[in-house]
Amino acid sequence: MKVLSRDFTRREKVLLVLLSLIMIGLSYYRFVDMPVRESIEKSNAEIANLEVEAQTLQARVTFLRNLQAQLDAMKEAGELSYMPSYNSSKAEVEFLNDILGETEKYSITFANVTRSGNQIRRNFTLQYTTANYTEAEAILKKLGEYENRCLVGDVQCSIDAKGEVTINCAAIFYETMADGTPDAGLPADSATVNT
Repeated sequence: MKVLSRDFTRREKVLLVLLSLIMIGLSYYRFVDMPVRESIEKSNAEIANLEVEAQTLQARVTFLRNLQAQLDAMKEAGELSYMPSYNSSKAEVEFLNDILGETEKYSITFANVTRSGNQIRRNFTLQYTTANYTEAEAILKKLGEYENRCLVGDVQCSIDAKGEVTINCAAIFYETMADGTPDAGLPADSATVNT
């Protein structure tokens, strides 16, 4: 069976071969070269993203190692405080009474306990009077160095004509719900109330 009625000339054969080569080249470019290039570009973009992520994670690891080293140094120096389980109010009040026992007079006013997640804050204000500044400073130092986490702030100092020093300050004892037993005095979690 003869498909074509005539034979191709030499020129037509060359053109058909060239056309075939062009078609093969275009097919290769479209179906092999372009997908491979796109895959390489996607891989390069992923590599760049992973490198940025690795740098971020490395910076975080470095930060956490430095933080751990600082915590270890504080622990060795005895400067690391402890966050007791809820409800440690009895121990905290006993501590306050112990350190304030030698003062001329004192008053402690506890505010409402607040809660955010597992963290409990026991806010209080403190006013005490001592015979001199050294004694007043020693009490503040003991409060700041208490083994249970305590943050002292808003300290105001006044001295009367007899040289007695009166300190007014606000402070917070921190506690945690980890291993704590909830009771009727436990407030609602402000982290879940605000959302």
